[in-house]
Amino acid sequence: MANCSSCSAPLPANTQYCRYCGVRNDVDLQGKHDYRVVGGDTDRLCPECGERLQTIALNDGALHIERCQSCFGLFFDPGEIDDLLNSVVSPVFSVNLELLANINRDRYAKGKTVKYLKCPVCQTLMNRVVFGHRSGVVIDQCKSHGVWLDGGEISHLLEWKKAGGQMLDMQKTEERKAQVKRKRSDSEREIDTIMQDYGKQDSNVELLESVAGLLFKIFE
Repeated sequence: MANCSSCSAPLPANTQYCRYCGVRNDVDLQGKHDYRVVGGDTDRLCPECGERLQTIALNDGALHIERCQSCFGLFFDPGEIDDLLNSVVSPVFSVNLELLANINRDRYAKGKTVKYLKCPVCQTLMNRVVFGHRSGVVIDQCKSHGVWLDGGEISHLLEWKKAGGQMLDMQKTEERKAQVKRKRSDSEREIDTIMQDYGKQDSNVELLESVAGLLFKIFE
């Protein structure tokens, strides 16, 4: 059982809140806060503050990302979030659904205004996308240049992975792929049946309509 980092009291299962002192304990993540500033300000602008972002090095310099000194938002080039999750969080072999629910409830930002932000690089509006399955984090994404996370959201994602969120996301992705594959196989068998019965139909239009309907089911 883990202990509170503030008062050392035992923490209840599946939560980061101490029932004795009320402090929320971050999970133990290797090198979570270790970084150093690399060089001066960059040409990339914070989509929240408009200030120039600074480059920081994580994991002993292995990963460079951009950070806002005012709001503490972070900008990751494509693929860098996954690199950070994989390098900071030790391998996870089980999914804790109760802990995932508690993490999302604890970190849910009530009353937060929904707005679209501009990419720090190209200044075009980014898309709002939910990161993974049941992560509770909506990221701002530029398909060409990367992903923006507001201050605190990277900690949310690290805890999400630690609780098995990334494993759950992979499982759900495989389930969706299998479902699509089964759906296509069933529809393809129906098309074969229609084609075999082609000689029994009087109208080519009826045949085409039947095939078109099945193709629509496959790709919808």
